[in-house]
Amino acid sequence: MLRRLPILTMTAVLAFSTAAHATAQEGGPVRNVQPRALGALGANFNQNLDALDYRELREAGARWVRGFYPMPAADDIDPADHFAIRTLTEAAGRGYDTLLSLKFPYNQASFPAPGSKEMAAELARLDRVLPAVMGKVDIMTIGNEPFIESLPAERDERLNTFYETVARHVIDYRREHCGAGCGTKLYMGALNRLDLADRRTPAAERWMTFVRETPEIEGVDIHPHVPAPENTQPFLDYILPRMRAGQTFLVTEFSLVWHWKRHLEDPVAADFARRYGFAPGTKVWQVIKAAIDDPFPQRKWRDFLTSCPWFTSQSTFLRDQMRLYRGTGRLAVATYGFKQDDLMVRNFGPDKNPWLLNSVFATYTVKPRGEGTSAPNYWLGAFKAQQRR
Repeated sequence: MLRRLPILTMTAVLAFSTAAHATAQEGGPVRNVQPRALGALGANFNQNLDALDYRELREAGARWVRGFYPMPAADDIDPADHFAIRTLTEAAGRGYDTLLSLKFPYNQASFPAPGSKEMAAELARLDRVLPAVMGKVDIMTIGNEPFIESLPAERDERLNTFYETVARHVIDYRREHCGAGCGTKLYMGALNRLDLADRRTPAAERWMTFVRETPEIEGVDIHPHVPAPENTQPFLDYILPRMRAGQTFLVTEFSLVWHWKRHLEDPVAADFARRYGFAPGTKVWQVIKAAIDDPFPQRKWRDFLTSCPWFTSQSTFLRDQMRLYRGTGRLAVATYGFKQDDLMVRNFGPDKNPWLLNSVFATYTVKPRGEGTSAPNYWLGAFKAQQRR
């Protein structure tokens, strides 16, 4: 187990934060010259940055905004006009700190070899994307989930070679076009399921070696989607000894989604079923599906969640995870799922991954509020409590 870092180390890392200046537009937080790290908790939108609502960010107290950009989109539209990049740059203009992950989806095609025409095409995409974001977003993560967004047979040195080639191209571009004082910090990411021994592979080891030995890389991103809170510690036990002193880590996604999934076929509580007219023995997934088909009033959705002991037993998850990450003294930024999206609710059934239970706002399972904003989900209070003023 890792021990809490001494105060001196924490103080040194906290120097990453700097004083604010007052150029934020009305309605946004005061923007820092450098991003507000260490230990921030922000809003993660994944592929749904077009769902960002500044009223909801203000209500939650979020100052960081994160999403990803799918690199093939650069073939179809000027990256500066893509909603993901456009939204992040607009948020930056309003005073928010921004984190962009570059997503390279190779789960249905082989990685291009260095020097090939396919690699040249990938680097050409980068050359279209980087002018739109370099020096404009605070943090850029090279990769989204490389060990998922790849063919299983190629999660070896081929994966490493591809991402190292991409990273060096990004580093060279930043040096040539943004300079030594460039405001965009670079991370590599993100690693999944490091709580499982078979995910701590030679390729993962080489990934961390590249992170450690590349001076321009600030650290690594992790995505602890876990079946139990204690499964997060192995992520930290793996990455921290493999980084150089002064490097930090991101946690741009984290949740208990695999714990929730285990309970989708549990019967709903009898009292809840009786109160709201569900047949005895109705299963959890069927109640969620009913809420998707005809969104519940706020009270009904909360009564459903709080009637589930497997859910309420994890009510301190957000607080406890942030305490764990911050306790290392090396968390730069964590971001948590902010809104339910259409992919979460599409074809919902007992085998669906219930990401929608994680979100800070319940966009699809609860009726919207009168002012047009999404209704709060269970986690809004805990999210607000973890904001640092």
